[in-house]
This record gives sequence, C-alpha cells and structure tokens, in this order.
Amino acid sequence: MLLADLAATSERVAATRSRLAKRAALAGLLRRATPDELPVVARYLAGELRQRRTGLGRRSLAAMPPPAAEATLDVLAVDAAFERMAALAGPGSATARAALARDLFAAATEPEQRLLAGLVTGELRQGALDALLLDAVAEAAGVPAEEVRRAAMLAGATEPVAVAALGAADPAGARAALAAFGLTVGRPVRPMLAASAPDVATAVAGFGGRPVVVDAKLDGIRIQVHRARDDVRVFTRSLDDVTARVPEVAAVVRALPASSLVLDGEALAVGPDGRPRPFQETASRSATRDAELAAARLAPFFFDVLHVDGRDLLDAPLAARLAELERVVPPAHQVARVVTDDPAVAADAFARWVAEGQEGVVVKDAAAPYEAGRRGAAWVKVKPRHTLDLVVLAVERGSGRRRGYLSNIHLGARDPAGGFVMLGKTFKGMTDEMLAWQTRRFRELEVADDGWTVTLRPEQVVEVAFDGLQRSSRYPGGVALRFARVLRYRDDKTAAEADTIDAVRALAPPVS
Repeated sequence: MLLADLAATSERVAATRSRLAKRAALAGLLRRATPDELPVVARYLAGELRQRRTGLGRRSLAAMPPPAAEATLDVLAVDAAFERMAALAGPGSATARAALARDLFAAATEPEQRLLAGLVTGELRQGALDALLLDAVAEAAGVPAEEVRRAAMLAGATEPVAVAALGAADPAGARAALAAFGLTVGRPVRPMLAASAPDVATAVAGFGGRPVVVDAKLDGIRIQVHRARDDVRVFTRSLDDVTARVPEVAAVVRALPASSLVLDGEALAVGPDGRPRPFQETASRSATRDAELAAARLAPFFFDVLHVDGRDLLDAPLAARLAELERVVPPAHQVARVVTDDPAVAADAFARWVAEGQEGVVVKDAAAPYEAGRRGAAWVKVKPRHTLDLVVLAVERGSGRRRGYLSNIHLGARDPAGGFVMLGKTFKGMTDEMLAWQTRRFRELEVADDGWTVTLRPEQVVEVAFDGLQRSSRYPGGVALRFARVLRYRDDKTAAEADTIDAVRALAPPVS
C-alpha cells in the first residue's frame, strides 16, 4: 500500500465531523491492507508511529526538503526507515538520523509530508482515536464492535486484533479469532478509564441514587501488576514493563496470599510523614540521585483485581472484585474508599482526601464489569479545578488538522519584578473558531517568526484550567502546569492584571 493512500484517508477523516463517515473511511483502507501492512496501517491511522522513540521532533522538521511530485513510498518502507532512525545511537547518530529523515521527506508528496510530520510530532489530530479505529476494524470485518474492543483490551494492542479479525475468511472466522484472545497472566491488559464530572454531586447523581464506590484518586503512576508464583511483572498505564525500576512494588505483591494475580492500582512516593510526594517525584524517583527524594518510599495502592488463582474476574461486578481484593491485599496497600448513596458523604471524602494531598476521587458503579480502552459511564473522576489568567508569550504553527493555524501557545505568569515567566504550553481546549481568531490575533502581536514558533508581544491574556503544578527544571519559574487547557481569551484584562509567578508558586504542593 502506498503511503499516499493512507495520507488521503487521513485527510478525509480530518475533514469530517461525522463519526460514521470517519469509521467508513478507516474501514475502507483497512480492508485494502495486506496482513503484513495491517500493523503499520492501523498504528498510523491511530496517529502514532510504531517506534516509541525516533529521536525526531518539531525542530528536526523545521528544514525539510520540498515535497516530491509523485507518490512512491509504501507504508512498509516508511516503517523500516523509522526503525532505522530509532536504532541509531552513539557518536554521529544525530547526523545519520537527520540524513535519513531528509531522504524520507524528500521522497514524500505534500500530503504525505503532512502525515509524516503529524506522526513524528504526535499532532496528527485527525479525529481517529483508538476507540474509533477499533470500531472501524469491526465494520471492516463484519463483527460486533464490543467483541473487537474486548479482544484489544486482552491483547493490550490494536494491531494484533486487526490482523486476527481482518485476516479471517468471513465474519464467523473473525469472531472465532477474536474469541481466542484471553487474559494471560504476565501479558498486560488495557486499563479501564474514567470519564469526568465537574463535581462530586454530579458524579454521584449520574448513578441514579444507587450506592456507589468512591475511591481516593491518588496522584501517582497507574500500575498493573501480574504475579505467576514468584514471577512478578509491573506495567504502566501505557503497558511498558517497569519491573526493574520498582522492586518495592514487586516485593509487596510477591508477599500476598495468592499464587497468581492481576492487580490494578497506583504507585505513589510517600514521604516519612506518610503524605504523598508530588507526582513527578513518583515518576522519577527510581532514577534520581537526590538523597531526600531517594529516601521517599514507593508504595503500591490497589483498587481492583482482575484475576486471582486461576479465576478471571473481568466480567464480575466491581463489588465482587473488591471482595476478592480485600481478601488478598491488606488495607495498607488498598486505595481508601467509601461506599455510599449520599452525595454529602462522597463530598466529605473528596474534601478530606484532597486536603491529604490526593488528586480527587473516582466514583464507580458497584455493579459494573471491568471494561477497558474507553471512557465509559461506569467510572467517573472528579478533581479540583484550578484556573489562572496568564499571558501568551509565543505560539507554534499547527500541523495535521490544524495546519495553517497558529496553535500551541506558550503560557507565562507575570513577574512583579518585570517581565513574564514561562509555565508551559498547551493546544488543548481550542475550538475551530478560537483557532481562527487566535491566528489572526497573534499575527497582530508578532515580533519574530523562526518558521515554527512565532514570538509575540506579551499582551494577550488567556484563562486556562489545569489539574495541578509540578516542580520543573525546564522552565525558569521552577514550576510547570499539568494538563493545561484553554477556557477563554480575556479581552477584559490587560497583561498587567495577569496572575503573578508568586501566586502560581503558592499553588504548588509543599516540598516535604
């Protein structure tokens, strides 16, 4: 298959808001792919390269050659080129990687270059998320979508499921191939995800007055732990194996009274006072040389169990899974929870846990099975929402669906001593109307343009929401916003009225 065919499909998907039209376009291309091509095609349609790291980024693409006049690249050759880039290491690797990238982009037509740039930067933004791609696999194979989603959950990836379903001779064969995917201890499954609600009362009301499970939402790293006798494997939310970096977690699970287990939970760095450490300390503790941080204890806290001693529990209701969890995991390694039908009780738990340094709560349907890979209504997370009025310092050109717009904004807080302090970037929360407006507005404020980033006069105030702050050595203020998203542009405020860096730092978690 030519990369041009994939690029054309990607642009058709980006050009429509219709989920049915997107699914039909994806399914049509999947039907045309050979078994060898399917893993690459499926991953590219989901907006990702198969290689986790290629060494390329936005800056690498700033001086690419002009596009080719004729489409000649095929998808397997492109995947092989990125594989060669990913394998490069040591002296001279940057030069060799740049040469490979230039050769690849020189052979690509303009639509193919747009596709490749979107894949490299992770900003394809064509509206073809993994859940939609799974629905397209189901349509192409003529099988129920829920069977494809379940197989992908158990396989931990879309590509093998697409190959199994589309490689069958007929829908009956596809269903049989999908049914062959089962839970295997030692192979991670896709984690169940939570939708969001603005407050606890709304989340609880969504369950119609039934009792709900309210779990503390820890500000740690999602982990899935598999145990087969003495062999314990620890996987992250993205299904990476991190066992060697978290020996304390493996030791805790190895000591539990079960010979085979699959547990879902969080790993959290805990200080000497028992309070949680900031998120990035949990994320980097195993690699740090900071003595104080290294002394923080990394502890697992589990909130679900998917398998115990040969029994798969995925289809059991949450209440039954929690009974098993309480049987095999001691309270010290369980997430705090309450079961209630009273919104006031749930709100009190939320306030208490947030005051203790946790991230919020997850409100769960006690009767729901474990369903992975999409944000359904069975789990609903609630977190405190913080907002700031900041100043836009610069903006980057968009790619993919946002090509032609100025998109990713650089956010700065006001320094009372003069100037502004950068806190991070975001392209989240922007509507099409907002993108069009800010592209015009920021050209009025432009003071420099290096071909990728447009530097601005610091005048435009923007209100952003964010989930929290973390310490950062990347930004001069020492802190960075987590999950910032645009709420609105504030034409009623001047830059002199923006929030100060001191006010921002006051929101940061204390250093214990």
